[in-house]
Amino acid sequence: MASGMTTAQTAAKSTAHQAANSRSLELLTRIGFIGYGVVHLVVAWLAVQIATGDPAREGDQTGAFAELAEHTAGRVLLVVTMVGLAAMAVWQGLLAVIGHREETGAARVWQRVGSAARAVVYAVLAVSAGRAAFGNPSSSAGKQEGAAAGVMGHAWGPWLVGLVGLGVAGLGIGLAVYGIARKFERRLKQGEMSATARKAATATGMTGYVAKGVAYGIVGVLLLQAAWTHDPDKSRGLDAALRTLAAQPYGGLLLGLVAAGIAAFGAYCFFQSRYRKV
Repeated sequence: MASGMTTAQTAAKSTAHQAANSRSLELLTRIGFIGYGVVHLVVAWLAVQIATGDPAREGDQTGAFAELAEHTAGRVLLVVTMVGLAAMAVWQGLLAVIGHREETGAARVWQRVGSAARAVVYAVLAVSAGRAAFGNPSSSAGKQEGAAAGVMGHAWGPWLVGLVGLGVAGLGIGLAVYGIARKFERRLKQGEMSATARKAATATGMTGYVAKGVAYGIVGVLLLQAAWTHDPDKSRGLDAALRTLAAQPYGGLLLGLVAAGIAAFGAYCFFQSRYRKV
């Protein structure tokens, strides 16, 4: 029995390695990075609209999907993005199971946990892109608010929302540090990049990760406020964070800077499409 299980496990790992090294999966993943970059550029545009006081959709990925879905070319791009994001989810899922062999011990465990989390995020985004492309969009901000309201209906709910807020705020700090320390560079095939491409990738990567860190940090603080005040309206994710920034003194300028950073991350995704180690 033990020998049979070992043989099955070996076969499963072999299949996973073959899938991870698939050229088709690599190509689709690189296409996914392009779609992911476009989504960030649209989110940045929505943030600019919020900053200038114009009516806008939700300032998050689902708002970007809805914006693209209004145009025929946008729907085609959404379908391509959906497929690419699904490939990215599979890629990260495989890394969570068999990847990160360059790391050892606890470092490898954390890298695999991070890959598992990214796989879930990419899968959710792929579903959202598909729903928008085929005429059935959903509101992530509304879902987050509804989920928070449901959780806070329990005695332990505010504590759980507060813990999630701490986790998201920690993620924001981690993203900012990741960008400032330029840790993303080790994921790129720098030997294949020209000096100009390396400088541009470094600049957009640093700016993009810091901007995303700021945005997620604000999301975390808002979740903590929602838990403290028992007000689920504050738990609307990235959209709430952008609108909170816009409401501050000099909010338009601050939000404009964050929008520029999110756009920079979108540009960095294009570099990842070409030079990311997949």
